[in-house]
Amino acid sequence: MCEPKKPKRILMGPGPSNCHPSVLAAMAEPLVGHLDPEFLTIMDETQDMLRQVLKTRNELTLPVSGTGSAGMETCLCNLVEPGDRVLVCVNGVFGTRMADIVGRLGGELHTVEAEWGKHFEPDAVEAAVRECSPKVVAIVHAETSTGVRQPLEEVSRIAHEAGALFLVDAVTSLGGCNVDADGWQIDAIYSGTQKCLSCPPGLAPVSFGPRAMEALEARRTRVPSWYLDMTMVKKYWGADRTYHHTAPISMIYALNRALKVILEEGLEARFARHRLNHRALVAGLEALGLEMLVAEPYRLPMLNAALIPEGVDDRRVRKALLNEHNIEIGGGLGPLAGRVWRIGLMGHSCTPQNVMLLLGALEELLKAEGAPIRPGAQGAAETVYAEA
Repeated sequence: MCEPKKPKRILMGPGPSNCHPSVLAAMAEPLVGHLDPEFLTIMDETQDMLRQVLKTRNELTLPVSGTGSAGMETCLCNLVEPGDRVLVCVNGVFGTRMADIVGRLGGELHTVEAEWGKHFEPDAVEAAVRECSPKVVAIVHAETSTGVRQPLEEVSRIAHEAGALFLVDAVTSLGGCNVDADGWQIDAIYSGTQKCLSCPPGLAPVSFGPRAMEALEARRTRVPSWYLDMTMVKKYWGADRTYHHTAPISMIYALNRALKVILEEGLEARFARHRLNHRALVAGLEALGLEMLVAEPYRLPMLNAALIPEGVDDRRVRKALLNEHNIEIGGGLGPLAGRVWRIGLMGHSCTPQNVMLLLGALEELLKAEGAPIRPGAQGAAETVYAEA
């Protein structure tokens, strides 16, 4: 039977990103068993590369079989028991999701909130920690729903001085900007493969540090999720190779190759590429007259939230971008629905060519919408590239 040809999109939304051709090719490699000696070697290699990208020596560092939200649930369900006090920092969708999971686990939920599009001031977090004395402080490093980059060092200090574990969501930041798990004393961290790692969705890297492992081993109750129970999963990924579940062989092939691509480019060079393309994109958007949601010091290079001009139809522009220019961008979520466009510059999708294509297409479509824009978006971006 003849299958319809799938479109080849330019993915510039909040994820997934485009994959390097060699990553897609890796998924077509022949299958082996999940306990095959060759595959066990690939597992070890993948763990070692994950540690390099996360900047950690944590033994329990592995890709959970599931998307980024499975990584979130893994960290929380292994560290939170009924009655445990947990402070979740909420300034977007994914802080809200962590709070939801804490409630489902029977934890005693406490939140500190910031306006969507704003970062957390350390003083606000410190006051909330003093008030509730939590076992865990959880925060999002890169809030995909708003484009906020949250500085972590001070929050880490506050959590540890209060005797709490520090848990971080790095789903959108890992592989696109610096994530220093050991340097920032992060006790548990999770990510996803489909953003700046430029691997298809389906795996969630997680890493548990020594303090998190002590908390896991000291649990009074069993981990409520059998599938995500790290006391069992770690035995498959460790020296014992004890069977737990059938690993997604092809996805691990893909992640292995994606991590090689990242390390071949070099972490600092990769971060610099994301920053440069971000600066060029913002220059072009501002040249058109668009404003950014997030203040400059706290913007994510890989997720850019631009305010939609008054009178412009959000859905119509995004539909035209997709149908006429083959470019996907994202709309706003929650209180930002219809107010912002979320433009991704992640991993393999983060290129000058994509920046220039999007700016040209947006200028054309905004003119068609009758928006009072100024021409010259591509020229503004070219100036940034020339200066670099």
